[in-house]
Amino acid sequence: MHTDRLPNMRLGRIASPDGVAFVSIEGEGDSAVAKEIAEHPFGTPTFTGRSWPLADVRLLAPILASKVIAVGRNYAAHAAESGNEVPDEPVIFLKPNTSIIGPGVPIVIPPTSTLVHHEAELAVVIGRPCKDVPVAKARDVVLGYTVANDVSARDHQKQDGQWARAKGHDTFCPLGPWIETDLDPSDLAIGAEVNGAVRQSSRTSAMVHDIPSLIAWVSAVMTLLPGDVILTGTPEGVGPITAGDTVSVTVEGIGTLTNPVVAKGS
Repeated sequence: MHTDRLPNMRLGRIASPDGVAFVSIEGEGDSAVAKEIAEHPFGTPTFTGRSWPLADVRLLAPILASKVIAVGRNYAAHAAESGNEVPDEPVIFLKPNTSIIGPGVPIVIPPTSTLVHHEAELAVVIGRPCKDVPVAKARDVVLGYTVANDVSARDHQKQDGQWARAKGHDTFCPLGPWIETDLDPSDLAIGAEVNGAVRQSSRTSAMVHDIPSLIAWVSAVMTLLPGDVILTGTPEGVGPITAGDTVSVTVEGIGTLTNPVVAKGS
């Protein structure tokens, strides 16, 4: 299992005056440039020759997933703050791909919920079709890593006894700002801020089940397709977000994903 992807790429998806495209983002700050990728970023990307200053385009969610598989209770301290035991095996659930939004897009609080929480997460983006992936081969099926916010309506979670509605509302899966293809995800700082105040601060090394184990476990259950996203769990410190807030999730080595929060209909 080998992705044949180019090493050390920062992959994004943009809206430009010419339309929507996958890009490789090169450079930093004001000098960053988005170079258009032909068709898709899987395998060995080819380039069209077109490029734009990153400041002149809008970053979208970096991938269009066929499915988002999320892992619950994968940080012991978060399981404890939620009053739950740490599971022996991963606990997974699905978020619909219609919940995905990109940087800067508002998280919309549904009128039926009064308790919506942020959850800072490291997201794994799958790079090739795969099934029953051995732990030792797990990294070979990864396109890269991005930042996620597993937005959750706690009252819906409690009312329903399962998580589909609580986790599945439109806008409840912000992803971005881009995908880092060359990253060691085993010990990265991860955190969340709301209106500039730190809410979550931990490291990915605190995961109960590491990323290769998660890929092996999930792929034993279901076939993974290029672009599918695995959310790897959230550390302690989750808390409420309400209309008017701004929530930012940061993962070391990738960047910061920021979204405003609004009430539906506002």
